[in-house]
Amino acid sequence: MSDNTIDSLKEALKHSPENTPLRLLLAETLLSFNRLEEAETEFLTVLRSTNDIKAKVGLATTFFKKGNYSACNVILEEVIENGTQDLNVFTLYAKGLLKENSIAKAVETYKRALAIDPKHFDEELDSQLRLKGSHEVIESDDEIDSRFLEKPTVNFADVGGMESVKKEIELKIIKPLQHPELYKAYGKKTGGGILLYGPPGCGKTYIAKATAGQVNAKFISVGLNDILDMWIGSSEKNLHDIFELARQNTPCVLFIDEIDALGASRSDMKQSSGRHLINQFLQELDGIDNNNEGILVLGATNTPWNLDPAFRRPGRFDRIVFVPPPDETSRESILRLKLNNKPTEAIDYNSISKKIENFSGADIEAIIDIAIEEKLESSFEDGIPKPISTKDLQNAIKKHKASTQEWFMTAKNFAMFANDSGLYDDILTYLKIKK
Repeated sequence: MSDNTIDSLKEALKHSPENTPLRLLLAETLLSFNRLEEAETEFLTVLRSTNDIKAKVGLATTFFKKGNYSACNVILEEVIENGTQDLNVFTLYAKGLLKENSIAKAVETYKRALAIDPKHFDEELDSQLRLKGSHEVIESDDEIDSRFLEKPTVNFADVGGMESVKKEIELKIIKPLQHPELYKAYGKKTGGGILLYGPPGCGKTYIAKATAGQVNAKFISVGLNDILDMWIGSSEKNLHDIFELARQNTPCVLFIDEIDALGASRSDMKQSSGRHLINQFLQELDGIDNNNEGILVLGATNTPWNLDPAFRRPGRFDRIVFVPPPDETSRESILRLKLNNKPTEAIDYNSISKKIENFSGADIEAIIDIAIEEKLESSFEDGIPKPISTKDLQNAIKKHKASTQEWFMTAKNFAMFANDSGLYDDILTYLKIKK
């Protein structure tokens, strides 16, 4: 096409001014040549006599190219509301929203475009709306609903040992929730944030659930997969929706596992999206725009030293509870529980529990699995299950080292040399080290 084509179309329109398809062709041709003012005039002329969708999309495209994104978006919104499934309409609308900095709505619109054609790819939208390294489309339900809510059936009576941890949680968490009127008299709010830290596999999730059961509160347990999302802005929305669910179901214990991955130090963040999520998290904890009364936020981490210092300010995770490996009583309880309903001889639980000092709950389960595998091998010969003995467990202990040892080596360094505020004194007490 050339300017001669445009002149020919204009000449033809002089003889047939009511020919809408001819005028629409002229408008589209003008648009393709970036003669935007003329294109706008022709599209508007078409729309005075008809409600043609192609003319509306053409006019919206003209406005977009002229930088009038608001006018473009108004037109496309109407086209979409009328039920179009035109992939190009959704893509252009997403770009228009992005230009107006409506990130969340742009993400939603681009998702709708990808739902029409999963193979569709727009470099500009992808680079600005998806996190780097995320290329696959994840179908997910954006609604955070009651599937997270639990009513725990366990309480502290079901937690073997861990008396010091339970006592600390009772003083700092349970009493305020059980006697809110006393706290109100002193102008103190119930709820707040508690950080549970310690070696992996030591029952942080279980003690959190038991805490909710102890105060007859609803329990919400969320992990990284429930919050992190490939789309820019969606992780913050997921986090906000989870806090909103907790606010609507008070009293409530909101348990967030692997919290160090969500609240890592902002100084270590390379992507701004990570910093935005941390800022959103801090805002939710502060409850500036919302009331967090009656919400107890429990965070669990194996590496509290990686958490952004801002999380430990008053009103956030200002109370930190060390969850050590199970003590002797707890180890014996775990052994009995894990061996229940399994073929066993008379086992000396007391002697076994003494030999597995510093073993986590996961480690205890591992040595039982080793013993079972040995028994299965001998049982294959005649098909008769052989009972597990004390000796079997002792042999299994020799084949498995406590997974907490590596954690304590790292934790000891932080407790000895990066512990100015006394945050990690409980680690030194547990290791029987005087600083």
